Amino acid sequence: MKYAFCALLLAVCRYAVKKSPDEEKEKIFRLYTGNTRYINNWDLVDLSAPGIVGAHLYGKECGLLYRYAASGDIWQQRIAMVSTLAFIRRGDNTHTFSLAEKLLGTKEPLIQKAAGWMLREAGKRDRPALEKFLSVHACRMPRTMLRYAIEKFSENERAYYMRSGKTSSRRCPGLI
Repeated sequence: MKYAFCALLLAVCRYAVKKSPDEEKEKIFRLYTGNTRYINNWDLVDLSAPGIVGAHLYGKECGLLYRYAASGDIWQQRIAMVSTLAFIRRGDNTHTFSLAEKLLGTKEPLIQKAAGWMLREAGKRDRPALEKFLSVHACRMPRTMLRYAIEKFSENERAYYMRSGKTSSRRCPGLI
């Protein structure tokens, strides 16, 4: 595990070097995506996904993120969600909200935490967009995901969203 951590840290650093040729970045990305079965711990994913997968896909076609999210593999799902941090940092929350919506039904706490974390990060930069997402989805969000997403809200705001409860309606009752 410590070797994998070190190897991924070096790969992220090498990918981030501005003078690295595009061919080298592509090679790092392909090596990473070809070996996700070994990126099988939350800290390995969180260390590497934004700096390699997110950085590589920003501004490009992102079908890989959606395939990973739909894969049923916990680590690929987490890679998909956490990779969006690279997008968030550049002001693009689109994939974060879209992937979080696709993962609303997950029972896996590590995916709920990752989605909530990314929603919270997106909300730090665009609070109205997060509130709009919550107005539609808070009632169907797993509690862990919701708690992480609203962690930076005031106590009254957190209580408001936590009261939304689970419901099968399309829109959350009482949320605008």
